[in-house]
Amino acid sequence: MTGKRLRRAAYHLLAAGGAFLMVYPVIWLFMSSFKPSELIFVTAGKLIPDPWIWDNYVTGWKGIGGLHFGIFIKNSLVLVVLATIGAVLSSALVAFGFARLKFKGNKFWFAVMMMTLMLPFEVALVPQYILFAKLGWLNSIKPIVVPAYFGAPFFIFLMIQFIRSIPSELDEAATIDGCGKFRLFWQIIVPLIMPAMATAAIFSFYWRWEDLLGPLLYLNRPSSYPVSMALKMYLDAETISNWGAMFAMSVVSLIPVLIVFFLFQRQIVEGISTSGLKG
Repeated sequence: MTGKRLRRAAYHLLAAGGAFLMVYPVIWLFMSSFKPSELIFVTAGKLIPDPWIWDNYVTGWKGIGGLHFGIFIKNSLVLVVLATIGAVLSSALVAFGFARLKFKGNKFWFAVMMMTLMLPFEVALVPQYILFAKLGWLNSIKPIVVPAYFGAPFFIFLMIQFIRSIPSELDEAATIDGCGKFRLFWQIIVPLIMPAMATAAIFSFYWRWEDLLGPLLYLNRPSSYPVSMALKMYLDAETISNWGAMFAMSVVSLIPVLIVFFLFQRQIVEGISTSGLKG
């Protein structure tokens, strides 16, 4: 009995230690946001700020070039909301087609879709850029938002597993009552796959919020920059970088992510555990 308690105590200590190591960079970032810029790296080994200042948040929120940081948060929210809506709805529709509709080449196109899931993003980067340039979409949010409306392979795979767990008898009963395919999808399947759709929406929110490469390639006007690009503006290789303001606004940019996580963590767990994606 004593050995079992010791193993349990050792397990909890290791888990707590691992959790602390993972959270420590965020704690260091938060504490450093209250230090003067010139002391952040000089006192990097000292966690508690001395002196403790709030000016970094005031300066950071004022922004750069006459653009306050609230504009960048608004730009990020517009990108995230539009891209998330498109990714979730289109992925659900494609997943319904693969999971429920019988058509020629179903398995072949599913394999092609899974191959795109394993395809590195960099492989399609240059062709996409050339295509969007010819369409005249550069310096707009279209190259970032529009592709989301063609489905995301990971979300499609997740929802396919969820839809396959739904009894097909529901489809047959709805069809007997005169329900068409689209009505079957919208009124029967969608309400049942809400946990998987919520999981996809949360992951899409995270990925779009922290995306840097897309805005870096396609957005040229500072007034259209999202948060990820705005944070880079506080650092300048030719002049003095305002590390304090950058750290402070990094903490501010984490607030929406933390809010979404704590509000919807139950949906994340439920969506993954019921979609066949458990480890």
